[in-house]
Amino acid sequence: MRSLSFLLLAAIVFSCESKQTSPFEDEFEDYPMIKRVLADVDKYQVQIIYTQIDRNEHGVPMFTDFKFNLDDDHYFYPASTVKLPIALLALEWLEDQNVEGLNLETIMLTDSVRPSQLPAFTDSSAQNGLPSIGHYIKKILLVSDNDAANRLYELLGLDYINSKLKEKGLNHSVITQRLSFPISPEENRFFNPVRFVDNSGKALLELPGRHSDSTYVVPGRPKIGKAFYRNDSLIQGGMDFSFKNKFALTDLHGVVQRIVFPQAFLESDRFDISEENRDFVLKYMSMLPGESTYPHYDQTEFYDGYSKFFKFGATKDPIPKQFRIFNKTGWSYGYLVDGSYFVDFENGVEFLVSAVIYTNENQTLNDNTYETEEIGKPFFAELGEYLYQRELKRKKQIPADLEKIKFDYH
Repeated sequence: MRSLSFLLLAAIVFSCESKQTSPFEDEFEDYPMIKRVLADVDKYQVQIIYTQIDRNEHGVPMFTDFKFNLDDDHYFYPASTVKLPIALLALEWLEDQNVEGLNLETIMLTDSVRPSQLPAFTDSSAQNGLPSIGHYIKKILLVSDNDAANRLYELLGLDYINSKLKEKGLNHSVITQRLSFPISPEENRFFNPVRFVDNSGKALLELPGRHSDSTYVVPGRPKIGKAFYRNDSLIQGGMDFSFKNKFALTDLHGVVQRIVFPQAFLESDRFDISEENRDFVLKYMSMLPGESTYPHYDQTEFYDGYSKFFKFGATKDPIPKQFRIFNKTGWSYGYLVDGSYFVDFENGVEFLVSAVIYTNENQTLNDNTYETEEIGKPFFAELGEYLYQRELKRKKQIPADLEKIKFDYH
């Protein structure tokens, strides 16, 4: 148990914002895409949080935040970034069950009792061909697998997810839906039966089909764009996001910060998981798809920078081994989002950065015409490079000890 004085110190340090000159007041002469995007914040709906990290003599992290155009009330579609808190809450739920034999690798069988539900009794990407919480989390963190996230959503249910987010002080987020699974808001409030069994098929824990009586709605009932496609029909007017997910940039940044630096938060604000499970999450947050055997991924499609936007998102070249990025990305409807803890082991560099950008020139949704490659990824690559170069030059009184986050990826 950490002392109260330690926690209070960490909480105070965590809340500090810089009085220094903001790095976003630069001219960006060497970074044309950053300059272009920051010059038109309304069009690109860009928001950024950058956190410098220093250490005291005890290794306690001290944070200095810089924010650009941050607005937790301004809605953007968070896409797959919501999978990170869902994965962490699945681990918290798992440990709360306190059932002998129930762990990350326990076989998880999802049934269906409604036409809108799909069962999952096998998983061909797993070594044993069977699904589990651990394997679903691997797929979420490695390549942002939608089905894997939906299975954990079905396990937990909306009431558990949303109440836990609020308990942890993540107050600008609402989870309402499965991902890439077009069903009604009402159907999204029904959750599949789930059964956990041991290797002999003996049931360890069974959950019936469940339903939430609560209706979760995005505040302000936001609409986006000027038109959108529904199937093959073009509908004029903004697309309604009232029953989609909201995950504000502050909350995304905070979730990454909580899993990397839990000691900097009061216990009530942390994800209540074991150190073993926390290491599991950190390992797969930072692992590259090509380093995974089960599941295995084709590196032509899932190249190193596939889900590592900062610094490396605009290239398919291999990421040098000195770098590790512990992150979660999302991209959909023209939005690109990334929340990252960026590390260069060789030079002792570490910093946190989260950003969102909207790239939808024609303001039409679901037409697959977004400037992701032309603007979105180059922006993230330049922003990551810009902040990295600043960190390389920044003098720290006490070097960071990064040994604890070096993992064996083989």
